[in-house]
Amino acid sequence: MPEGPEIRRAADRIHQQIAGRRLEEVWFAFPELAQEAGSLVGRRITAVDSWGKALLTRFDDGRVLYSHNQLYGVWKLHDAEREPDTGRSLRVRLVGEGRAASLYSASDVSLWQEERLGEHPFLARLGPDLLTHGVTVEQAMARLREPRFRRRGLGGLLLDQALFAGIGNYLRSEILFFAGLHHRAKPMGLSDDALERLAHSILAVTRQAYDQAGVTNRPDWAAQDRRRGASRRHWRFAVFERDGRDCHACGGVIERVSVASRRLYLCPGCQAPP
Repeated sequence: MPEGPEIRRAADRIHQQIAGRRLEEVWFAFPELAQEAGSLVGRRITAVDSWGKALLTRFDDGRVLYSHNQLYGVWKLHDAEREPDTGRSLRVRLVGEGRAASLYSASDVSLWQEERLGEHPFLARLGPDLLTHGVTVEQAMARLREPRFRRRGLGGLLLDQALFAGIGNYLRSEILFFAGLHHRAKPMGLSDDALERLAHSILAVTRQAYDQAGVTNRPDWAAQDRRRGASRRHWRFAVFERDGRDCHACGGVIERVSVASRRLYLCPGCQAPP
């Protein structure tokens, strides 16, 4: 399942494809949206961004197209005259000045006024997006200290999209490793320095995953693994999916456990339990 960085990179690609272009064709498979299609023709797309795993396509009249790929949805970018070669079911097509973006197989699509996005049943439950909403270290620390979050173990808390939108399973393991924290630690039990380290790790690891297409490992460690012939699956991460391998930091053996019904990877030497 793609996590926040992958969704934001997809949003960037769609933005580059059609943002700023005047729409010449708009098509929706959903009857409740099809009646709105004509009113979008002639409008411009001002931006495409993300909030967690949702994509938000923004129009110059203040409307926003919400879409969530869920398990099977995919956006395909193409020339207006050239249909993508796919057997998937078309759900949305936006065409502007010769370029097109087509959404296939998704079922969660709706059109909103910008000022009412906060009422969306999915978005209303999300915390701030780490890549879209400009979260600072200080803001992240304050959020971790909130009463509804501060008493929870980090292993489950980091997957809660109400805390921050976009953190998924691989980010969770990598964030905790680089913060040097065990998954059973709780924000309320951390020193100010440890909490700041965690907040910094949350932001830095997520940003690196976005900037480097899913790579969260340190460059020198990744290079060392590549020299040893490791596959990308193993050199892109510091701990995730590296159980049984040596920790780059201390030489201990990385372990895999199950936390919140999801696999989590850690170094027992670097991430001592509280």
